[in-house]
Amino acid sequence: MAILEKEDEIIEVPDTLPVLPLRDVVIFPGMITPLLVGRTKSLASLDEAMKNDRLMLVVTQREMNVDDPTQRDLHNYGTIVKILQIMRLVEGTMRILVEGLARGQVERYLGVKKFFRAKTVLRTPRPVSNRKMRALVRSVSTQFTEYVQLNKRIPDEVLRTVLPIEDHDRLADSIAAHLVTKIEVKQPILETVELEERFRVIGKLLAEELEILKLEKKIESDVKSQVQKNQKEFYLHEQLKAIRKELGDSTDESSEIEELREKIEKSGMTVEAHEIAMKELDRLARMPSLSPESTVVRNYLDTLLSLPWQIRTNDRLDIKQVKRRLDADHYGLKKVKERILEFLAVLKLSKSMKGPILCFVGPPGVGKTSLGRSIAEALGRRFVHFSLGGVRDEAEIRGHRRTYIGSMPGRIIQSLVKAQSKNPVMLLDEVDKMASDFRGDPAAALLEVLDPEQNHTFSDHYLEVEFDLSETMFITTANVTHTIPPALQDRMEIIRLPGYLETEKVKIAQNFLVPKMLSRHGLSARDIKVSDTGIRKIIQLYTREAGVRNLERELSKILRKVAVSFASSGKTDPVAVSPKNLERYLGIPHYTEKEIPVAEMVGVVTGLAWTSSGGDILRIEVGFMPGTGRLSLTGLLGDMMKESAQIAVTYARSVARVLPLKKNFFNEIDVHIHVPEGAIPKDGPSAGIAIATALISNFFGIPVKKEIAMTGELTLKGEILPVGGLNEKTVAALRAGVKEVIIPKAVSQVIKELPKEVRTGLRIYTVSDMRDVLKLALKKPVPRVPRKTTKRELEQEIGFFEYMKDTSTTH
Repeated sequence: MAILEKEDEIIEVPDTLPVLPLRDVVIFPGMITPLLVGRTKSLASLDEAMKNDRLMLVVTQREMNVDDPTQRDLHNYGTIVKILQIMRLVEGTMRILVEGLARGQVERYLGVKKFFRAKTVLRTPRPVSNRKMRALVRSVSTQFTEYVQLNKRIPDEVLRTVLPIEDHDRLADSIAAHLVTKIEVKQPILETVELEERFRVIGKLLAEELEILKLEKKIESDVKSQVQKNQKEFYLHEQLKAIRKELGDSTDESSEIEELREKIEKSGMTVEAHEIAMKELDRLARMPSLSPESTVVRNYLDTLLSLPWQIRTNDRLDIKQVKRRLDADHYGLKKVKERILEFLAVLKLSKSMKGPILCFVGPPGVGKTSLGRSIAEALGRRFVHFSLGGVRDEAEIRGHRRTYIGSMPGRIIQSLVKAQSKNPVMLLDEVDKMASDFRGDPAAALLEVLDPEQNHTFSDHYLEVEFDLSETMFITTANVTHTIPPALQDRMEIIRLPGYLETEKVKIAQNFLVPKMLSRHGLSARDIKVSDTGIRKIIQLYTREAGVRNLERELSKILRKVAVSFASSGKTDPVAVSPKNLERYLGIPHYTEKEIPVAEMVGVVTGLAWTSSGGDILRIEVGFMPGTGRLSLTGLLGDMMKESAQIAVTYARSVARVLPLKKNFFNEIDVHIHVPEGAIPKDGPSAGIAIATALISNFFGIPVKKEIAMTGELTLKGEILPVGGLNEKTVAALRAGVKEVIIPKAVSQVIKELPKEVRTGLRIYTVSDMRDVLKLALKKPVPRVPRKTTKRELEQEIGFFEYMKDTSTTH
């Protein structure tokens, strides 16, 4: 039991007190504070205190967001308080009024189940009265006076209440209680018992707070001065405007408003846009010229007026002239040119037609982007182009709302302003490389732009008025279609641009690339002659692409070296470029031309693959060795290709049952399937029949024909499913020297659309069953070896060999 003297009252403080945890307040001795009590344990502690002498220990929590604190969540120091008043509120909550009596330190907690009870030690400071103490008191009092005067949240009456206190202990606690700061700062003051140290802590805290308050006051003063300056300028401008009006002098501002009004009337914009433009113009006329909002309104009006509301270019409707222009700019591309001529023919007959929405899909370098420019020139329309590669923000298409600072219209409206025509050819490049994130999905925004049924009422977020895009001819380009959302694909007419054949590349180089590069390098046709065989060798040994972009770079390299030779020696003797002197200009070859096997081998098959740069051939090799039945797949194969290999192994094992093999033969050998060029990733299901053919060739020891290649997906039952990329694959087969190609029967209709050189240079077989592939690809039929079989196995074996006797069909 401890004795506490308080003025004329002596209070006996028991050693054990109920504890009340506090969330967001630190109570100092001498403070009278209202508290809300609502937690179950807190209410129990309050009841215990009321049963005895109304004394309890209030302790602040270390974390205020803990609803059910434990001993570790509470500080060791608190304040012994006396409950002065208690009031019951709704829902079991109590409002109490407590008075801080003295500091108390928790030695240990005695019970925490129903409520906190702690053994408490009373902590009182030793009285100090010396010059050092008086100096500390005077310094802290001065700082506190300045602090209250600068802090608007503390009334001045606090000074009249706190400063007259003569007791140093009460004075320090009263100053600490009135500081507007966090509980993490106040708690150390409560835990500091000795007076000298407590005044030092308070003085240091006040010095820091005074620095912050002075800085806040300076910032506030600067802002106020700037506002007063703006108001003064506005007032003077208004006075100047009134003086000019009295003098009859029309201001530049009013003439500018009238000029904008005249432009709006002559722009030919829609009724809706005209109403909004006039409304914004009236707002602008009422605004002071220096107002930030006036700049926003002016920019908006300038954008509206710069749009081509009624400006169109006249289309060239001479079909023959347009065809000649397209042929002059691009070699081949028959389908694309036919589609443009169809559009012109319908436009010529109907006099009005919505612009088509085309999507050119093909590997890099085949001329998709340049074709869009050629179409615009052939039609006599203006051409605008922007890339969508890497675009992640929907606002790039639809624009930003005018509520944002620095807002602007989207790329569609910006392109129309740039074209100054309502019916340009607009090329949206790399539409397959868009992405989406938290800022929206630009592909979804394009759905309205590229829909002929909706784009006549396209609304940009910045303009917030409808603009007709139906006369615009949209062309998009992509390398692949699987990354384009299906809904967006549905709105576009997809035209595929296959890779060029070698003969086509030679003609493109001689008729287009070489003349263009000669003029670009300051040379003429008589200065240099590049032979067809030389160009063919460049294509075979220095480029590996479906288009002609790298071919153009290699030709440019040759012309640069010739230009250096001419410029340094002064000689202008004609230069002939042929296969013999290519290495002199281009260095050693970059590639070795892929060729079919030089001889017929067992377990080696030529497959066909599609790549982003066109088609290619794949050499598939199979090897057996003693082992434990393990299957090894090498060559950097993707998941789909690995699954195709597993299916092929299963099918090959079912066919190999006709051999007189041991019962556990397949558990005693390892199968290794390898696709060379292991650094290049490979994937897809189209190598299924090639892998199965190589496996069966190895099982039976029958060589595979060297001049045959194949593509097709295989099922466990031997059915052959369709695959894509036939155009690119057959072009690659012809380039590699293949004579015969096996493709799935389900895609036989594609043969008619293959290039003429492919159809005449290859013998194409269409098959629907794996047994057809074996008849065509193996050098000799699969032998039938007598062996012991069950009746069912015999029926399956007879059926297999009867099928193999049938003749195949050539397509």
